[in-house]
Amino acid sequence: MNGITDKTNHNSQPSTFNSQLSITRWADGDRPREKLMAKGPAALSDSELLAILIGSGSTKESAVGLMQRILADCDNNLNTLGKMSLNELMSYNGIGEAKAITIIAACELGKRRQAVGAAERPDMGSAMAVYEYMLPKMQDLDTEEAWVLLMNQRMRLIKAVRLSHGGLSETAVDVRIILREALLNNATVITIVHNHPSGNTRPSGDDDRLTLRLKKACETMRIYMVDHVIVTDGRYFSYSEEGKL
Repeated sequence: MNGITDKTNHNSQPSTFNSQLSITRWADGDRPREKLMAKGPAALSDSELLAILIGSGSTKESAVGLMQRILADCDNNLNTLGKMSLNELMSYNGIGEAKAITIIAACELGKRRQAVGAAERPDMGSAMAVYEYMLPKMQDLDTEEAWVLLMNQRMRLIKAVRLSHGGLSETAVDVRIILREALLNNATVITIVHNHPSGNTRPSGDDDRLTLRLKKACETMRIYMVDHVIVTDGRYFSYSEEGKL
C-alpha cells in the first residue's frame, strides 16, 4: 500500500508519506480544502477532490490515502469508479454507507453534467435584445435603476449586475465598479442600461455625461462599450442606434 500513488494527470499531489497522516497534521498548503480555496479545484488531484467529499479516512490512513487506494484499484479511472456498487465501495475500511453514497452521487452528477450541453448565453448584440432582456426587471419600478450587462466578444451575456437604485448620475454609478466587474468576469464588452419610470426615453444631461465618462474609461481598459440603453414601459432609447456613442 505504501507504493500506491494517485496516477492522475494533475501535477499537484500529496506525498505518500503525507497520505498516511491525518489531514489535520498536514501543512496548510497540502490540505485539500485549503488547497482548493487558495488555488482552485483544477489544482487538486482526483483523490484530493474525492477526499473533500468523504471528509475523513480511517484510523490507518487519511481520506486522501483512502481514495488513492480505491482509485488505484480502478486503474485511476473515474469512469471505473463510477461503476462501483454500494457494497463494493463499503468493502474498503473507512468507507461506510454514507461515504459510499456520497461517492456514487458525485459520479452520477459527473455523468449528468457530461450529458447536458453547455447552456447557451443570451445574445445581447442589439438594443432590442437588451430591451427585451431588461424590461421584466425594470417595467414595474417606480425609481431608477442602473445595470451593466457584461458580455464576451460574441456579445453573449456573461452576467447582469445592478449598479444603483434610486437615481442615475456620475456619483450614483461608480465607473470603477463597472470596470472592476468587467475585469473580474473576463468581460470584453459591456452595455449599460437604466430605466426612466416617467416613460420619457429622452436622455438627461446626467445620462450623457455618464455615457461619455464610461466610454472613455472603457477605451483606456480596452473594453468595448457597445451601448447605453434607456428602458421604459413599451419603448427604449439606444445611444448606439441614435449615433450618440
